[in-house]
Amino acid sequence: MTSAHRAPPAASASAKRWVGVVGGIYGIGGGSLLSPILAGRGVPLAELAPAALTSTLITSIAGVATYAGIAVATGGTDIAPDWIVGLGCGIGGLAGGYLGAHLQPRLPETALRFTLGGVAIATAALYTTQAL
Repeated sequence: MTSAHRAPPAASASAKRWVGVVGGIYGIGGGSLLSPILAGRGVPLAELAPAALTSTLITSIAGVATYAGIAVATGGTDIAPDWIVGLGCGIGGLAGGYLGAHLQPRLPETALRFTLGGVAIATAALYTTQAL
């Protein structure tokens, strides 16, 4: 991030901890929480995307390792990661990341922000509806 967008170190460390805790509890990549927070603070999306993807990758690796370890330790195949689905999602994520990296410089920042906001609102509405 540029110096104009940097949070105080204590606030940044606190936000990172909470994103990690909430992401770990709910089993989602930290980027799902980190992206809207950073975008709302005005961080350019070209800087935001690598941070969000890195956060998601680290959370995903930790989750897969944990569940694979539990499956080995307990002999339970019902808790083991579904490797085919995981690899399919990973390959799709790599393709999307590659495509996004090439398209992002050609798209206006405002359109990307509205799209990110729309997807976040739609996801929240879907989750809220499913919870009721």
